[in-house]
Amino acid sequence: METSLWAWGGFVAFVLVLIALDLGIVHRKPRAVKVSEALWTSLFYITLALIFAAGVFYFRGSEDGWAFLTGFLIEKSLSIDNIFVFVLIFTHFSVPAEYQHRVLLWGILGALVMRAVLIFAGVELIANFHWLIYVFGAFLVVTGIKMLLAADAEPDMANNRLVGFIKRRMRVTESFHGEHFFIRRDGALYATPLFLTLVIVEASDLVFAVDSIPAILAVSQDAFIVFTANVFAILGLRALYFALAGVVHKFHYLKYALSIVLVLVGAKMLVNGYFGAKTIPTEYALIATAVLVFGSIIVSLARKERPDDRKTLPTGWVVGSPAKSGDDKHKP
Repeated sequence: METSLWAWGGFVAFVLVLIALDLGIVHRKPRAVKVSEALWTSLFYITLALIFAAGVFYFRGSEDGWAFLTGFLIEKSLSIDNIFVFVLIFTHFSVPAEYQHRVLLWGILGALVMRAVLIFAGVELIANFHWLIYVFGAFLVVTGIKMLLAADAEPDMANNRLVGFIKRRMRVTESFHGEHFFIRRDGALYATPLFLTLVIVEASDLVFAVDSIPAILAVSQDAFIVFTANVFAILGLRALYFALAGVVHKFHYLKYALSIVLVLVGAKMLVNGYFGAKTIPTEYALIATAVLVFGSIIVSLARKERPDDRKTLPTGWVVGSPAKSGDDKHKP
């Protein structure tokens, strides 16, 4: 279904208003975000997404409605994987709680731009080159398998190649200077550790976008549905981080579930591309994603917590960081 310019303009204006309220009122000054505030904010964004979904069902029909809900759930679920990475990054750089929101804000603004470019490019490419459906589907299957194999890997943040690249080409201060990414000292420009943190966050967002955009394109090739589902998932990511950062170590089996979701969505894309767009209905993808994600969370919470679980950082892959060798895994 073709979307009018009024719908595009109205949605973009709505998103800009939300961002302006966040910047100008809610987080005008740097401060640590309380878990209770983060939970309410996350609930607010989820509620907005569900209201929007109701509008999609009403104005565009059940097919687009289910596509939006499925895309939103997939993107929201995959965004939890971002949280594992953000915890690793902020812990490694010892970013004070009151500055983490600023890094995430700029990271998410960058993510919105990157995803918009990838979405429109992906939709246009599939519309003109149908065989790319098989490329994207295979990519998702391979990515899911790679995520599954790397689920327990411990990234070596101390030897991150991106950080090393920046330090070789820029002056970097040893300590933070408030919420500044750059400062001037004796007339020379210095980057701060907060800028290094932002670079890793932005690079991670790009990698996550490359993984997740094909996943939602497996559900729908309607640019409006894909874009809006992505935006609603991303807008609530900061709140979700502050709500879950302290308990993310409990979600032991979630990474495995997310890996399987990518494999299943990739398989759906391949099957539907070959046999027909509705061979595997979107509702089946929604049910499978919900069962895997919520099931893994329930099983994780039911798992008996070990004494050292709270001291253990999340595992997985961080852009630019090699995996620790067996001898280095227990080093701080």
